[in-house]
Amino acid sequence: MAKFSRLKVYQTMEENGIIPVFYHSDIDVAKQVVKACYEGGIRAFEFTNRGDFAHEVFADLVKWADKECPELILGIGSIVDPATASLYIQLGANFIVGPLLNPEIFKICNRRLIAYSPGCATTSEIGLAQELGAEIVKVFPGGNVGGPSFVKNIKGPMPWSKIMVTGGVEPTKHSLTEWFKAGVTCVGIGSNLFPNEVIKRGDWHKISELCKESLSIVKQIRE
Repeated sequence: MAKFSRLKVYQTMEENGIIPVFYHSDIDVAKQVVKACYEGGIRAFEFTNRGDFAHEVFADLVKWADKECPELILGIGSIVDPATASLYIQLGANFIVGPLLNPEIFKICNRRLIAYSPGCATTSEIGLAQELGAEIVKVFPGGNVGGPSFVKNIKGPMPWSKIMVTGGVEPTKHSLTEWFKAGVTCVGIGSNLFPNEVIKRGDWHKISELCKESLSIVKQIRE
């Protein structure tokens, strides 16, 4: 069962602005990364369903985070079907994110009052997602569907849209400024926030610093 309400999830995504997107099969590495992000100020984190037994890693992570990172909203990404969404909701996912839009997932999530951000790449998909109940719609892959200009052009005729972009976002002032000036509500950042060499070295402090810097940049842009 979700620890946080759907409203709290959306508010935190919007306020924080940065949602790390990460997967690792080693639970100890996953814990270190989550903790590093938490210490860097992150309060919403997307673990992804991208490997064998990912649900087992996630289950352990949820229980651990409840004690070690009590304010962290932990969700699951890369969900493409309702059965998998149901599994992760039972394991404690606070939100569901997918690379595509599946109307059947909305039925599962709405019934349990769980936030669902489906992946959309067209104006029609974004409109359908909103019609089905998405408060924040994911645009994916952001760097391939048109970049910041795509978001800006969507916000023109659909100014009420709240968009989370994943794919093509870097934890730099230039990249974040382009996306947030275009009108995104928040961004998901994956590998650019977790360089392979940093993970291999176990340099968790570096991840914390990247998170702090990214959050600071977003705050400056908004001000």
